[in-house]
Amino acid sequence: MKQFIVVGLGRFGLSVAKTLAENDYNVLAIDSNGERVQEIANEVTHAVEADATDEEALRTLGVRNFDVAVISIGDNIHANILSTLILKELGVPYVVVKAQDALHGKVLSKVGADRVVYPERDMGVRIAHNLISSNVLDYIEFAPDYSVIEIIATPNMLGNTLAELKLRSQFNINVMAIKRGEELNITPGANDKVLEGDVLVVMGKNDDLDKLKHY
Repeated sequence: MKQFIVVGLGRFGLSVAKTLAENDYNVLAIDSNGERVQEIANEVTHAVEADATDEEALRTLGVRNFDVAVISIGDNIHANILSTLILKELGVPYVVVKAQDALHGKVLSKVGADRVVYPERDMGVRIAHNLISSNVLDYIEFAPDYSVIEIIATPNMLGNTLAELKLRSQFNINVMAIKRGEELNITPGANDKVLEGDVLVVMGKNDDLDKLKHY
């Protein structure tokens, strides 16, 4: 089972650490603020008050034995970048780092971050898409120009099978799953019918997804 390090226990870091721990993963939570460390101490495997820019301190904690590090230091860009560099140099295979903006993200990629995330920006984008299209429940940018969305089945879809809807040929999108109440069909076939209340999880180019929203 993968082992995780979470550096920085602000709102984002706390959420990541708690969610991983709730799913029974080993989590080492690190923050320089003792109160934040105490807040999560009983919920994760280990919680340590330490300076994430102190290479020797991180080495002593045995970070090289962990599979993934999530760096969520948000208010100190210098510490955010330096801890990324140190964790990669100490041998952590996969480092995910929270960035404030695109320029910050470029720097993080240069020093070795395997993945850069933009929580504030991404949440803003998801909310905006939800406001624009009332039938879009969620929106995740998958790659430049490509996204995954959850969309409530439109009236024109109801009662038709996926084969009859021809979504792939009409819109060049892929139906990845169909949610029906508490059930999730992750391998929908051509003969599966779309019923009222169904939620389709689809992936495609953003332009094509926009057309689907008005189908």
